[in-house]
Amino acid sequence: MKPAKFDYHSPNNLTDALNLIEEAGFDGKIIAGGQSLVPIMNMRLAAPECLIDINGLNELDFIEGEGDMLKIGAMTRQSRVETSSLVKEKCGLLSEAIPFIGHVQTRNRGTFGGSIVHADPSAEIPLSLIALGGSLKIASIDDTREVNAEDFFITYLTTDIMPAEILTEIHIPSIAERSGYAFTEVARRHGDFALVAAACQLTLDDMDKVTSARLALGGVEAVPLLIKDLDEILIGEKLTDALLKKVTEVVEECVEPESDLHASAAYRYQLAKVLASRALKQAYQRARG
Repeated sequence: MKPAKFDYHSPNNLTDALNLIEEAGFDGKIIAGGQSLVPIMNMRLAAPECLIDINGLNELDFIEGEGDMLKIGAMTRQSRVETSSLVKEKCGLLSEAIPFIGHVQTRNRGTFGGSIVHADPSAEIPLSLIALGGSLKIASIDDTREVNAEDFFITYLTTDIMPAEILTEIHIPSIAERSGYAFTEVARRHGDFALVAAACQLTLDDMDKVTSARLALGGVEAVPLLIKDLDEILIGEKLTDALLKKVTEVVEECVEPESDLHASAAYRYQLAKVLASRALKQAYQRARG
C-alpha cells in the first residue's frame, strides 16, 4: 500500500517549522528520519493531511559537551551518536545500546529524537534515556520547556509532547567517576525490537559500595520502566548474589508484561528478571574497573 495524499512542507529553520506545526494542529505530522512514520503511513494506520519535513533544520543536528552535561540535537542521526567519541566518553551506555537498533541503514536515517518521540516501549534510545536520568527540551512558538524522561512517556506510542511542539534537544548527565553501565536485550533476531531489554548505570565509592543506581526495563510495560526501589536495596552495599536476588524480587513485583505474537507474558516476565540481574552485575564489574 501507499500513503494517502498529503501536503508537504520543508522548513529550513525552527521558527518556520513551529509556525507550520501550529497552523496544522492535529492534521499535521513532523517527519525526520521517517523510519517509523513512513511504514505506518504506507499501511494507512496514519493519514496526516500534511507532513512537515524537518531534515533542513541543521540547528538541531549536534552533539556537545557542556560542563557535566551531554547535549544531543533531536535531528542527530543515530549512527552519528553511535560512533561519537564524545558520547562514548561521557555516556558509554548510549554507545552500547544504539548498535541494537535495526541495521546500519536504519541508524543512518533514523534520528535520535525521532525514536524518543515515537515512544515504542521496547526501543533502545528511550530505555537508555530513562536509565541515564536524561531530560528533554521541547519548543513551541510561545515557550520552551524541559521535562524529565521518566515523565515524558505516558503510554504506548504516546508522550507528553503536544501537537504544536517540537522536541529540540536531549540532555544527559555525564557519567561520574567510578561508574559502570550495561545494556542487554533479547530479540528474535538481530535488528528486531527487543522482547525485553535492560539498561543500567551505577556509581561506586572507594570501597566498592553503591552510591547511586538506575535500572530500566523495556518490553515489560506500555512505557520504558524505571525500577524505583533499588536505592533501598543497593545504596551503601556491595553487590552480592543475595542483593541480586532481592533485585529480581523487586522486578517481579514491578513488571506486568503482556503476551503477543512474539512472546508470552510468562517468557517476558522471566527475561525481565534475568536481564535485570545481568545488567546490574555487568555495570558493577565495569565500575570496579
